[in-house]
Order: sequence, then C-alpha cells, then structure tokens
Amino acid sequence: MSSASSSVRRIAATVLAAGAVVGAAALPAAAQDGHHQRPRVEISRVQADSPGRDDHSNRSLNNEWVEITNTTRDAINLRGWTLRDDDGNRYRFDNVRIASRATLRIHTGNGRDTRTDLFQDRREYVWGNRADTATLRDDRGRTVDTESWGRRHH
Repeated sequence: MSSASSSVRRIAATVLAAGAVVGAAALPAAAQDGHHQRPRVEISRVQADSPGRDDHSNRSLNNEWVEITNTTRDAINLRGWTLRDDDGNRYRFDNVRIASRATLRIHTGNGRDTRTDLFQDRREYVWGNRADTATLRDDRGRTVDTESWGRRHH
C-alpha cells in the first residue's frame, strides 16, 4: 500500500508542477492583453497652435494638426474611427489604412488625402491654442487614446 500511495503522491506532484509551468508560461500572453499596455494606435503629436498669425488661410489651418501612430506590426483600418476635440468637433475616418509603425497627420484645412496626410476640409480652427483635448475613438466608440494640453476654465 505504501508504494502505491507514494506513486500516487509522485504523480499528483508531477501533475501539479506541470500545471504550474503551463500557468507560468501562459501568464505573459495574458498580461499582454491587459489594460496597462500602450494603445495600438496612439496620438503621438499635436500642433494646436499654427505657427504665425491665425489668419484662417488654408496654409494656417493646415499647420494645425494631430498625428496618430500605429505602434503595431500590422496595418489597421481606421474606417469609422473618430478624432474629436473638447467642443465636439469630430473628424470621421473613411476607409483609411494606417501601415505598420506608420504615422498619419490629420490637418484641419483643405487638401488631398495621401498615405501620410489627411485633411478635415474645415475653414475654422479646431484645436484650442491654450487648452484642449484630442480624443481618438475606434469604430465602436471606445476611447483609444487622448492627449490634453493646457487647462480649461469652465
């Protein structure tokens, strides 16, 4: 009996040890899906205050921009994603793919969209020079990233 119970104990210990190894190996993969990871697409830079005078020229409007960067190894389709300011101005992405590790610059004024530059086709400034928040949301309305500057006085 004692040899049988010692065999059972050894088998049980082996099974428990194997389970611990499998659990430890699975942990890093599960941790990658956590909420502490940086966003896959992030707001990487904002130029809210167009250099020079704010004269509402297309050149001045296009010198106000937000850059977003795809931090992954895969292209991502931004169709239905939005970029918004504190006042509710919203830019909705059409069928736009952002390449792996690429950056897109979204200008306020008019222009022709390219792989690296998109245009909101607005005639008014969007981003507050002193304070504002840019919010990037995915096609389900979930906040992907935000970038704030200055302090708003309500």
